[in-house]
Amino acid sequence: QVRLVESGGGLVQPGGSLRLSCAASGSIFSIIAMNWYRQAPGKQRELIAGITSGGITNYAASVKGRFTISRDNAKNTVYLQMNSLKPEDTAVYYCNAPRIGSTYNYWGQGTQVTVSS
Repeated sequence: QVRLVESGGGLVQPGGSLRLSCAASGSIFSIIAMNWYRQAPGKQRELIAGITSGGITNYAASVKGRFTISRDNAKNTVYLQMNSLKPEDTAVYYCNAPRIGSTYNYWGQGTQVTVSS
């Protein structure tokens, strides 16, 4: 089993920044890639950023250029630096890690990000 715990959400004004963290514990050897998803009210959960163990990253078009995903393998932690935040970035943000060789996904509990003046 892998446990994912997110932190760093909150209320921020438009144009502001936040950094989310996701700490992984447990059977870390069973995961390689880690991702960030978000789900806004009334919308489906969407993949916004991902990173492999080697540091290869990918982003959704909606956040590219504003968000940066990174990881510290020594701390088993992945980060999401969010800059130039917009009201439409308001959502619950979830950390995700697919289990190697399986369709199973580990999920964190989510952290709320609200962008409002």
